[in-house]
Amino acid sequence: MRILALGGAGEMGRVAVRALVDDDMVDQVVVTDLDQRHAVRVAHALGPKASGRGLNVADRGELSAAIGDCDVVVNTVGPYFRFGIPILSAAIEAGRDYVDICDDWEPTLDMLALHDHARAAGVTALVGMGASPGIANLLAVTAARELDTVETIITGWNIQATQPDPSPGNQPSAAIVHGMQQISGAIRVTRGGALTDRPALERVEFEYPGIGPAHGRSFGHPEAVTLHRVYPNLQDNTNIVVGDRFTLAGLSAVRFCVDHRILSATRAARIAAFAERVLPTNPANLLKPGGLPPLFAVATGARGNAPAAAATALAQVPGLTMAENTGIPLAVATLMLASVRRPGVHTPETLIDPDAFFAALAGHCIGNPAPAAMTSTTRSWATPRANADSLTASLLTAFLTQKPAPAAY
Repeated sequence: MRILALGGAGEMGRVAVRALVDDDMVDQVVVTDLDQRHAVRVAHALGPKASGRGLNVADRGELSAAIGDCDVVVNTVGPYFRFGIPILSAAIEAGRDYVDICDDWEPTLDMLALHDHARAAGVTALVGMGASPGIANLLAVTAARELDTVETIITGWNIQATQPDPSPGNQPSAAIVHGMQQISGAIRVTRGGALTDRPALERVEFEYPGIGPAHGRSFGHPEAVTLHRVYPNLQDNTNIVVGDRFTLAGLSAVRFCVDHRILSATRAARIAAFAERVLPTNPANLLKPGGLPPLFAVATGARGNAPAAAATALAQVPGLTMAENTGIPLAVATLMLASVRRPGVHTPETLIDPDAFFAALAGHCIGNPAPAAMTSTTRSWATPRANADSLTASLLTAFLTQKPAPAAY
């Protein structure tokens, strides 16, 4: 397998390509970056399978030439509302499979509209295969399998678990730029069985089986606009962000300033980047007694003839950074493409089997957990003791007790 890693020298890309070059299925990885010297430096650290290439993805000629030399395009160039459609289109035109970590709902819908084009070209494209979206979608499928019918889904993540590494020159990362886009203005969610635009950061209250009443704030993400494709009777679907009061209040303040043009989105992103540098999060503080897991999905509906709910959380992680917990799932899914190829444009829930994915991911996680320990599911019909045991016996034990080795570059 020859892989073109667009943005492979960046924060997310470096982690993904490191996992890819270690796999026997991969023959070559071309690491690209706008700065050729940086691409070559990262590739050199990865060993003989990797090579570096300077590439401007905005130059269609350069991009097409690079894609023509690979089997699979792995795209970590964000923000995706700018680069998603052009890169996927180029991959389809070249007849090359494609995987990315797109976390913007707008280009996700636009890329899904290319499904017939990709199918005709024999291209399998997987969009949004990171942590959220990505793992979150598969957690939702796992929770929903506990029910006979599914009426609502909430996917959620703790914003304090997603701090990116500092960007060169202290500029806001693509992840922060994305965040400012998705907490301002209107976002699309599923309401009453239809896609609907709603204000961002609305308060969402729900019941988490085994934990109790909980709440978060709506955040613009692809999960909220794609899961109905698997569950056509789904009535409500929202992606939420959770965190402490100070952080959520800060997000609301930023949203107010952007929406009322007190701050530009660019200025807001710079302020957010500064706040992350001066107020770092200790990962060990993310799990608190009675608190929500860092990444989870809750499905409600019916089991038998009774109302029911199930929640599934990610219980083990590849590392303690957003880059590791996004880049490693991307690499794992890329390696699965050979066995799950189905031409068209897909999101994780329509292409990847959760059990197979989490079994493959386990080998990349801290402490080398068993596949069965990768997720923790609680159920509204289970005893309190059973739910408590599920939450405490496995939930992120490795996350709290061990640290991964530092990156070599």
